[in-house]
Amino acid sequence: MTHALIVDDDVDSVATLQELIASERFTVSVAHTLRDARRHIALQQPDVVLLDLQLPDGNGMELFQDPQLVANSEVVLITGHASLDTSIQALRMGAADYLVKPINITQLQGVLSRVMKPAALQAEVSELNANLAQSGHFGLLWGRTQPMQRIYEQISRVAGTSVSVFINGESGTGKELVAQTVHDLSRRRKKPFLAVNCGAISPNLIESEIFGHEKGAFTGADKQHEGFFERASGGTLFLDELTEMPMELQVKLLRVLETGRFMRVGSTTTLDADVRVIAASNRPLLQAVQAGKLREDLLYRLNVFPIEMPPLRDRLDDVPLLADHFLRQIAAKEGKNKRFTAKALAQLQTYHWPGNVRELRNAVQRAYVMAAGDIVDEQWLPKGEGAEIPATAASATAVTSFGAAPGQPAAAPAVPTLVAGSGESSGPSITMPLGSSMAQVEKAFILATLQHYKHHKEQTAAVLGISLKTLYNRLKEYAAEDAAAADKAAQ
Repeated sequence: MTHALIVDDDVDSVATLQELIASERFTVSVAHTLRDARRHIALQQPDVVLLDLQLPDGNGMELFQDPQLVANSEVVLITGHASLDTSIQALRMGAADYLVKPINITQLQGVLSRVMKPAALQAEVSELNANLAQSGHFGLLWGRTQPMQRIYEQISRVAGTSVSVFINGESGTGKELVAQTVHDLSRRRKKPFLAVNCGAISPNLIESEIFGHEKGAFTGADKQHEGFFERASGGTLFLDELTEMPMELQVKLLRVLETGRFMRVGSTTTLDADVRVIAASNRPLLQAVQAGKLREDLLYRLNVFPIEMPPLRDRLDDVPLLADHFLRQIAAKEGKNKRFTAKALAQLQTYHWPGNVRELRNAVQRAYVMAAGDIVDEQWLPKGEGAEIPATAASATAVTSFGAAPGQPAAAPAVPTLVAGSGESSGPSITMPLGSSMAQVEKAFILATLQHYKHHKEQTAAVLGISLKTLYNRLKEYAAEDAAAADKAAQ
């Protein structure tokens, strides 16, 4: 049977906890001090240690000072004073989870159901790393370059814990694949992984979709509906494009993360939320906070373990590997094998890929379709002219000035002090004054790209590497800003 050790000096708490753990078919032993805990571990290595922080002879964290002592045990902290600092310290020291007193029975059952020896998780990670040089991939992620090696290392460290993860990076860089890989290497792997694009759900429906609703909660609610938190119970919930979630709903999400409980829309009964949340955004996070798109307290609650995805232009050596991978996937689906010429692969490495891995996959798909025989050459692949243009200007088509220099009215033409792209380049560029905010630069680039593609929104979104929903949201924001500026000017 699986063996648990409780290290706590609270006699009443220990008695209740011991009974609950025994009911889950664990054998249980108890230690009231650090000294007793070390003796128990020496006599019988526990599968899980439920460790109180405040003990008569020291802090529970001191057990981690001897790495061999708990190397083969999963450690779950028990504390009456949970905090963000506690969870970060627990991660660094090697704890897998923590429970807050008074202990919630459902949460305890969830922790016990996921008990897995750290050595087993480490063995899986070691096997993935060992095969990386030969296979070129780590879980669902492909690439051998240094930026990707760093991502793999971060995934390896955080996957076995319950810590919240915030993945930041441009659209198309593979943020959802990172979240899926974290889930697949975690103790929650046997439970669901659900991905929610917060920018693709109507603001009027998103609360119901995430938390569920009761029958009759609103017009059209003709039956009870389970939200993502219920459906992902015991597993992982990936909230993509979190900055597109309405601010009032962000308040409720923060409450769920802090209490571990939520209510369906139209209900007065709280439910337990045994879910690990991984969030992602393609916006710079501090910029999103300043722009009123992300609550600062929610950011710090979710951003316990940040992962920054590199754009494809920063790992061009991975492009041939990725292109071959996508080509094999397409060939398996279509039933006809094809291969790239060496010149085609070389050309792919000269392009800056503003749409990142998603754009590369689409380019390979198009080239596969257009190739008449078994050979895919460079004819239908992106040209290398964009290689000399920074990715933020690669898709613009006219030299255009937007925004205003500090102190100037918004409508005044800006003096170009910073040029995006070389004037000698065959590609076009936009100009922005030095001192422009990131929001102004983003707005200028999106509008210039939209203008070039004759207001074809699907094509503009594809070139920018963002979802159509995100593009619509940005354009709606810009229209509101312009209307507010016009009203102010008229007063």
